[in-house]
Amino acid sequence: MTKNKTPSLSFEIFPPKTQIGNQKMLQILNDLQQLSPDFISVTCSNTKGSFESTTIKLADYIQNQLNIPTVTHLPAAYLTKIEVATILDHLNQLNIKNILALRGDILPEEPAKDDFKYASDLIDFIQAKQPDFKISGACYPEIHPDSANRITDIQNLKQKVDAGCNELITQLFFDNELFYDFQEKCQLANINVPILAGIMPIINRNQALRLIKTSEAKLPRKFLAILEKYEHDPIALRDAGIAYAIDQIVDLVTQDSAGIHLYTMNHAETANQIVAATASLFHKQKMIS
Repeated sequence: MTKNKTPSLSFEIFPPKTQIGNQKMLQILNDLQQLSPDFISVTCSNTKGSFESTTIKLADYIQNQLNIPTVTHLPAAYLTKIEVATILDHLNQLNIKNILALRGDILPEEPAKDDFKYASDLIDFIQAKQPDFKISGACYPEIHPDSANRITDIQNLKQKVDAGCNELITQLFFDNELFYDFQEKCQLANINVPILAGIMPIINRNQALRLIKTSEAKLPRKFLAILEKYEHDPIALRDAGIAYAIDQIVDLVTQDSAGIHLYTMNHAETANQIVAATASLFHKQKMIS
């Protein structure tokens, strides 16, 4: 594996749902711009009709007003090939040529379309329609929830990379050893694209409770101790959660991880604190307030 001496640093944001949220987002993005990210990814829900007015609109602002490279999430389980082709054409017109190709969540109450059953189907389609696009893919250090076991999970990931995926971004994880084990298995399977480590700082009790209830991620003893000790002390929980994320990042970068993708949850101040503590690791020389 080639050592990456300058790991990338990137952020994920999600489109706000209200006008007040849209106004706040402008300040959030201004703050994130000061941190010199390598790119910002913009999420997208499976909701029909929301992509143009939310994700693309926000990605357009980031790419063309703030001049920050943008990765647009594209979940395609509920889209047809005609709809995806239209989206790709629009993104191309806006000079947005970085996509995170996803199948997306399958809703129990609504059957998915047949055009894109897997993310690899979407990657194949993008390669045929827009071959100059850079395609990222999602991966799971702790096995995709739909995979029977690690072997089939790696095989499916290999298929995704062979289809044309240029880099991988992991789902959040809190145990770095699981990530390193996943990296080794990818190397054995000749999956040689960069793998960016997805890190989510836990900064409040509600976020922690949602994580425990819904996440498949393993929660190490050290992490659970933080949640238990500071459950009713919001300031201490926030500080401890940020410190835990910083500790993860320092270890990952020291072990030559290709990059860190920070799930900001639209909290620019959290990103600011983390980057202030780790800027030199990413060769970020800009002064951070």
